Amino acid sequence: MRVALIPLFLAGCRSEPATEGATPSLADVTAQIEEMLHASARSWNAGDLDAFVDDYANSPRTSFAGATGVIYGIDEIRARYERTYWAPGATRDSLSFEILEVRSLEPSYALALGRYLLSDPASGALVSSGYFSLVLERQDNGWKIIHDHTSASPPPPDTP
Repeated sequence: MRVALIPLFLAGCRSEPATEGATPSLADVTAQIEEMLHASARSWNAGDLDAFVDDYANSPRTSFAGATGVIYGIDEIRARYERTYWAPGATRDSLSFEILEVRSLEPSYALALGRYLLSDPASGALVSSGYFSLVLERQDNGWKIIHDHTSASPPPPDTP
């Protein structure tokens, strides 16, 4: 029963029409999403919040789930980043992603699982990391995140 509800849920999340045409291969979908995420990290590292947030679907239904709960809408997601990483005096560490897996859910939807890494820009030392799952929709302007669940993971144990 749950599996049957997933397409209905995803259809309800649609914020813009999906791109019509040939169904891309999983390799193409993976490459496109990986490039989107690596470009997102470059935007973050360049201090370009607008470009970073542009990877989220511009919809009031776009959601972000994290340690403090769930928020909805691109404006709230942007405000969350402004309050934290872009706050006056805040240190914004260098961002990179490790993509663990991309799964096609249907021609216009995909699930990406990965790990984020925040490193000190001066020393390269790992400051924070965690895991994420993204539900993405293929729209006319590329893949867009319609749901982001990101969780920090505990720091690795000290090594002798």
